Amino acid sequence: MSLTSPFAATGRVVLSALATLGRVTIFALQAASHILRPPFYTREFLNALMQIGWFSLPVVGLTALFTGGALALQIYAGGARFNAESVVPSIVAIGMVRELGPVLGGLMVAARVASSIAAEIGTMKVTEQIDALVTLSTDPMKYLVAPRVLAATLAVPVLVAVGDSIGIWGGYLVGVTRLDFNAATYLKNTVDFLEFWDVASGLVKGAVFGFTVAVMGCYHGMRSGRGAQGVGRATKLAVVSASVMILAANYVLTEVFFSA
Repeated sequence: MSLTSPFAATGRVVLSALATLGRVTIFALQAASHILRPPFYTREFLNALMQIGWFSLPVVGLTALFTGGALALQIYAGGARFNAESVVPSIVAIGMVRELGPVLGGLMVAARVASSIAAEIGTMKVTEQIDALVTLSTDPMKYLVAPRVLAATLAVPVLVAVGDSIGIWGGYLVGVTRLDFNAATYLKNTVDFLEFWDVASGLVKGAVFGFTVAVMGCYHGMRSGRGAQGVGRATKLAVVSASVMILAANYVLTEVFFSA
């Protein structure tokens, strides 16, 4: 075996990753450009808004509720070591609206929506429905991708806002019923320590995460292989790539918003 073989293999992996990143970036830019240009398929947009937003609300709400409650217990247990139990309301609120609400909401939507979009579009490709759209002079990017991307970009921040509220409420329930906090004091501390940018940054993250989820679902669906195995692989890649990109984007946005 040649001494350069390991370097050649590494180079092929790096070049393949860069090529994939370039294709995804171009696809995302094309999707964004189609959102801004007519024609607009309102019916497809409203249907996607219902599927992504309304039907994702139960799983996002339950995730936020239990996360807020568990966060309150953990912060109380940790704060007790330093006689700082009183920070529970403020830390639960800040933690939910800055990080846990957007990230967990985005991951739940990725698990539910990215897989659904990839499977739907992948099946349409396998059954040649996308070819039929082209035959009818309908741009698949305009008809299939743009409405879903726009709907996810608008719906996920709303889901994040609802999830933040439910998560804070979960922490409140645990704090009042299990940790013997005074209800009025708990609410006052929550409101006093929250700032506008704490909430706004979480909503901006939600919009970015929603865009990412929809783009990944559409991208892998449009590139799905033939047959059931190809659709299954596209679905798996959509969820994995959306989840990883959400976590990476979360770090970048946190660095931009809150770095000293």
